[in-house]
Amino acid sequence: MDFFLKHKIMILRSVGALMLLIGFAAHFWTTPKTVVSETEIAAANVARMEASVKGDVKSLKKAKPDVTTFRESLMSAQEQQQRYLTVFAMILGVLFLAYSFVKKEQD
Repeated sequence: MDFFLKHKIMILRSVGALMLLIGFAAHFWTTPKTVVSETEIAAANVARMEASVKGDVKSLKKAKPDVTTFRESLMSAQEQQQRYLTVFAMILGVLFLAYSFVKKEQD
């Protein structure tokens, strides 16, 4: 216990810096890549052309439940949770660092 009281400032600064580092690393790790390659664009165009050539085949088949909306909502919820987690880690890091720099009055 004496070790923690003796080195409290160093521990708080270390934990604060580590939390900031983890927050920034997680943020940049989880941000989606917005670059789309030419191959992906061409594949999407081919898929769109094939769908237009086939026509409205879905109306002839039995209607299946659409799971894409569920998947999209799940993915957006996960992305939002990741954003909140990274922001929370960065805020904790800043608070730890700020608290370690506050001068305490000795009685």
